[in-house]
Amino acid sequence: MTDVDTSPPAAPAAIDAVPLRHPWRWVAAVVIVFLVVLFLYGAATNDAYRWSVFREYLFNERVLKVGLVNTLQLTVYSMVLAIAFGVVLAVMRLSPNPIFKAVSWVYLWIFRGTPIYVQLVFWGLIPTIYQDIRLGVPFGPAFFEFDLQALSIPFLLAILGLALNESAYMAEIIRAGISSVPEGQLEASTALGMSWGMAMRRTVLPQAMRVIIPPTGNEVISMLKTTSLVTAVPFTLDLYGITSREIAAREFEPVPLLLVAAFWYLVVTSILMVGQYYLERYFARGASRKLTSKQLEALAKAQVQNPGM
Repeated sequence: MTDVDTSPPAAPAAIDAVPLRHPWRWVAAVVIVFLVVLFLYGAATNDAYRWSVFREYLFNERVLKVGLVNTLQLTVYSMVLAIAFGVVLAVMRLSPNPIFKAVSWVYLWIFRGTPIYVQLVFWGLIPTIYQDIRLGVPFGPAFFEFDLQALSIPFLLAILGLALNESAYMAEIIRAGISSVPEGQLEASTALGMSWGMAMRRTVLPQAMRVIIPPTGNEVISMLKTTSLVTAVPFTLDLYGITSREIAAREFEPVPLLLVAAFWYLVVTSILMVGQYYLERYFARGASRKLTSKQLEALAKAQVQNPGM
């Protein structure tokens, strides 16, 4: 006869309650969401924002075809010139020639050390400072002469002022990108028979672009917003000038017109940020160990075809 275990069943083991991790983070998230909703509700119900005026001028023809187009032109033209000047200045900074180094350092010192608004005011006063431009023999006859005050060139002066200021920053970005590439890369390329220009184009610059692209994208976005300062030249046909000076002064509604300008700045900035993301990903190829979806798919196919690899 077997013994029957008549002892009471053992009580189930107690389950330890897992405390909520980082409870203050959740509290902070709830507070932030509450404040954002409160702000949006207050803005939507506040009559001072004049949302009806905002909707009226959001797609206004003059705002889009004059203000927005001129802002984009200022941004593109100024950045192209700034990058070109920046390359020259960066090469001068890296040059063994002491004169080139000194000139580029003084240029960077002046344009990085003074406010952009002050520089734009100065460029706006150029027709007053230099009323007549004469080209010819010193202390002799002039072969060419024209009156700056007779020309209407605020747009060109705005581009020049923005480009010269931005080129000082682009020079440092490009110099840092080139300096980030090990010297052995250039030496190895020249040892393979490449010329200096070919080595820079095929070896150094592709690697330097990984360092150059992110800050350059930030500078383009910053340039877009800096164009709102060209009223100092004065040039008032940009996005900010059209909305906040021309239309707002006529309608006596500064707040909704400022919102219109902010909206379009935000739209263009968002597009530039997307473009910057894809450029960074393009030039980062080979620098990261993380495989893309296409690379993973190709690797899986290769493993199926060659199980022993």
